[in-house]
Amino acid sequence: MSEQAGVTIEDVRRVAELANLELTGEEEPRMQRDLNAILGHIAQLNELDTAGVPAMAQVGEMLGGDVDSVGGTLRPDLVRPSLDRAAVMASAPETDGRFFKVPKVIER
Repeated sequence: MSEQAGVTIEDVRRVAELANLELTGEEEPRMQRDLNAILGHIAQLNELDTAGVPAMAQVGEMLGGDVDSVGGTLRPDLVRPSLDRAAVMASAPETDGRFFKVPKVIER
């Protein structure tokens, strides 16, 4: 996808193929417009001066390492027993006893 020319119909078709989407002839131009709009917003964000903004790997870093005083509403991370597999599988429409059986939905 060329940055100067924007997203072409060929780009849209390639992205749709990679995403396993079937777009109609009417949907392709709309997708082209939407993808170009998204890339336009990203270009605007890239214009911002972020030199003084420290990089973050996790949003929790915004808490300043003081999770106890400001993170009181967070759910405590407790080890709990999981669901009983036999009970769960008993209510499944189709199972092999260990896994759910589901119909194939992706064909290539």
